[in-house]
Amino acid sequence: MGLVWGASFLFMKVALEGVSFGQVAWSRTVLGALALAVVVAITRPRVTASDGSRGPVLPKEPIVWFHFLVVAFVNCVIPYLCFAWAEQHVSSSLASIYNATTPIMTAIMATLVFRVEKLGLSRWVGVGVGILGVVVIIGPWQYSALTGSLAGQLACLVATACYGISFGYQRRFLTDRPIAPATFAALSIGVAGVVMLALTPLVATGPVTLTLPVVGSLLALGILGTGFAYIWNISVLRAWGPTNTSTVTYVTPVVGVVLGVALLGETFSWHEPLGALVVLLGILLAQGRLRLGARRRTVPLVE
Repeated sequence: MGLVWGASFLFMKVALEGVSFGQVAWSRTVLGALALAVVVAITRPRVTASDGSRGPVLPKEPIVWFHFLVVAFVNCVIPYLCFAWAEQHVSSSLASIYNATTPIMTAIMATLVFRVEKLGLSRWVGVGVGILGVVVIIGPWQYSALTGSLAGQLACLVATACYGISFGYQRRFLTDRPIAPATFAALSIGVAGVVMLALTPLVATGPVTLTLPVVGSLLALGILGTGFAYIWNISVLRAWGPTNTSTVTYVTPVVGVVLGVALLGETFSWHEPLGALVVLLGILLAQGRLRLGARRRTVPLVE
């Protein structure tokens, strides 16, 4: 997931050379939905209940479809539009660095809003350190108004906040339901695809310039980044929980920065990688991988 989603920021940047930001978000969602629909149609995955019976391929309860509609907006429609719009104003490297704030957003949402996890003192300190890292990345001392690159950076934060909401919401209302991972992913992206189709006159109209790099980037972004990777994501979310699953963002900024610098010749200021390291420290604290004031264990001597 980290490799695929890290490369997604490069794909978005390249795709924007031929289509609008709305068309990028529209294309990746619809292509991802089609790819997952093919997977479900071929494999027809089912979940086996404790009594040995096999459940239906698709859920029948209306409330489940409502939950997937909410997930469609907070996990796909809004963040995809925000990131694609932001990359018109910030580099793909910087966008991938901001994506690393997802675990901080997830910890806040999963704990305070959805109450599916609990954080101790060290973890709350981690959240605070992560927020400090975001401030360092933004570099507010460089701006006198909310314009240009700063607006793009804030759009990235809106996207990661949506991801945080999505992780907590899915854990609270959906992941415990007997829905196969492939079906779960197909419904999440498929409902978002229907929403995007309904929004076509608003987000997907306008001129396009289709070149081989643009088409290849849209296909990779849709089929891989918005399709197959979500099957893996649901499996990990069920096994690890929302905060631990969001650790995929350890990998995405590394991949995104390397590809942006190597292939697009992007550069960034000193405070951006420094802020990224501070965010990483905050993530490690927020997830309990580092602890403040941890007592040293004593090992008794054995004769």
